[in-house]
Amino acid sequence: MRWALACSVALAGSMAWGQSWPDAHWPSQPAPASAALSALESYAFPARDEVGRSGVRSDALLVIRDGVLVYERYAAPTTASTPHLTWSMAKSLLASTLGVAYGQGLFRLDQPAAAYYPPFAAHPEVKLGHLLNWASGLAWQEDYEYAPLKSSVVAMLYTRGRADMAAFTAAHAADVEPGARFRYSSGDSNVLAAALRGMVGAEAYADYPWTALFEPLGIQSAVWERDPAGTFVGSSYLYMSARDLARVGLLMQRDGRWRERQLLPKAWVEFNRTPFANYRPQAGKPDEAVPGGHWWLNAAVAGARKPWPDAPGEAFAALGHWGQGLYILPREKLVVVRYADDRDASFQHNQLLKLVQAAFAHEVQP
Repeated sequence: MRWALACSVALAGSMAWGQSWPDAHWPSQPAPASAALSALESYAFPARDEVGRSGVRSDALLVIRDGVLVYERYAAPTTASTPHLTWSMAKSLLASTLGVAYGQGLFRLDQPAAAYYPPFAAHPEVKLGHLLNWASGLAWQEDYEYAPLKSSVVAMLYTRGRADMAAFTAAHAADVEPGARFRYSSGDSNVLAAALRGMVGAEAYADYPWTALFEPLGIQSAVWERDPAGTFVGSSYLYMSARDLARVGLLMQRDGRWRERQLLPKAWVEFNRTPFANYRPQAGKPDEAVPGGHWWLNAAVAGARKPWPDAPGEAFAALGHWGQGLYILPREKLVVVRYADDRDASFQHNQLLKLVQAAFAHEVQP
């Protein structure tokens, strides 16, 4: 793993901007015990029963307030140094990696995906922006273990599509016009991961997430699997410690700036945080977050209430299967990392964020 951040640069950056930034370690000021903190811990870390039944099962919970580590707890076998599987949070980290390439002028959102990934030529109208909104229009089924026989994503990750995940996605037929409808698709994300290779070149591709994003942030723990075709599994298979994932959260909380460097263009972060124009809330899923540019938003759209009613409307997140979450509350200057092993629907994003705010948000200085 690659990384580079000198302590002298860290100190200079903190002094220049008047904010706390991590160097090799996070500045730490643990929050004192309180009833609100106890309520948060009771929800996030309930006693694990002996028969292994489903429920809220946090592996890690970490809170950063204005660049300072104020809370951290793990459940064995996860520790502070464990590179935990992020599942679909990888999609948002892929978006941040692409954001660096965007800032380097390597692509535009209105360009056809096939310009950078030629096997996608059967879908010439699908733009990179469509893929980032999960709006390719392909006939894709994002079902998981509960419907494996008809699941496109299960086939892509584990069976007939695993040798070349982007090509497997490209072979799907069009279902609707690109951009007309949101349909969550891990396939769209893996086409983007393949397109990244076309943007930066085959030689630079293998190291690009590190040189573009992880090294500047001081991330040391990242492991990103590639499929047999050599494409990063941008949908699912990125591993990272909670402390390192929080660095990406701080980057996003501060609008793409890391110390004195604008690592992600502000316009890119604004795109990440803009609701997909044609998204409509789904009946029966009131707490489903709103898709942005490969991030998830707590936005009220099409007359519906906010998905997480007790959290600020500007809150946004990277989310993953079985309860993984990286939450950013910009106004409260909070970044929250949760790793988990939830196997049912008992965990609620809104409840976690409500308890985090009660424990920490009131202490933020303007």
